[in-house]
Amino acid sequence: MAQAIELQKQRLQFEMVKNKIEAKSIHFSYQGVEILKNIELDVKEEEFLVLMGPSGCGKSTLLRLIAGLEQPQKGDIIVNGVSSTQKAPDCGVVFQDYSLFPWLSAKENIVLALKQKFKGKKTKKELQHLAGEYLELVQLGLSIKKYPGQMSGGMKQRAAIARALAFGSDLMLMDEPFGALDPLTRIYLQDLLLEINRDQKKTIVFVTHDADEAIYLADRIVMFSVGSAGTYTTSVDVPFKKPRNRKKMLASREFTRFREHILNIMNQGLIDNLEEQHEVGLDGEGI
Repeated sequence: MAQAIELQKQRLQFEMVKNKIEAKSIHFSYQGVEILKNIELDVKEEEFLVLMGPSGCGKSTLLRLIAGLEQPQKGDIIVNGVSSTQKAPDCGVVFQDYSLFPWLSAKENIVLALKQKFKGKKTKKELQHLAGEYLELVQLGLSIKKYPGQMSGGMKQRAAIARALAFGSDLMLMDEPFGALDPLTRIYLQDLLLEINRDQKKTIVFVTHDADEAIYLADRIVMFSVGSAGTYTTSVDVPFKKPRNRKKMLASREFTRFREHILNIMNQGLIDNLEEQHEVGLDGEGI
């Protein structure tokens, strides 16, 4: 009871925080297929928001729209009060495939990002020092001279996170960054990301289809489901106070119930869609 009251108090305080991102009536199609239809989404400053749903539901597409890598056919995305149609958002982006330049060392990849940020305002020595600090932050201080081909998947993803941090933005967008990693590396990077969110006051929008990861990381989960009318979203607050004890949380009955609730929301849209397709087939329409 006391925990529920505390969480409600935190939620009321959170609602007073201004929006970092506002997605308004977003429509997006690709090759004639409507992927997003009338999507509405607000993200608060310093919030850790997870977008979760099955493959192909549009969550990665929405992340690309927020990053300014694509533009919606209808609607608008506002970051820090500015429309993405007027100015590319200031953000760091991390993808699952790392996107490091293979001909550059870990340090050189970070220096390149810093050059884009400072635009000649720092000396070469200063840039190299800063790059070393970011790599130390993600525990790659001993691997600064390694090239991507010489690094494990976890090391490459840490380098990608360091590069995103080097841009200096208080907004990080992450598209299934830990999906291809082994469990131990994944746990380490999840905890690192929570530290960054807490200590550096970053707003993080994170895409995953893993329910356990979503619940452990998120302040709020936005579920993407696919119905006959297209993709729709359901927003769910995570009822566990931060910082979270992973072992205790995963072993609790509350976690099991909440996980089932999340998966039911995600799966219901798929079930409804299959039932509607089956009904259409029985009627003989569309054949």
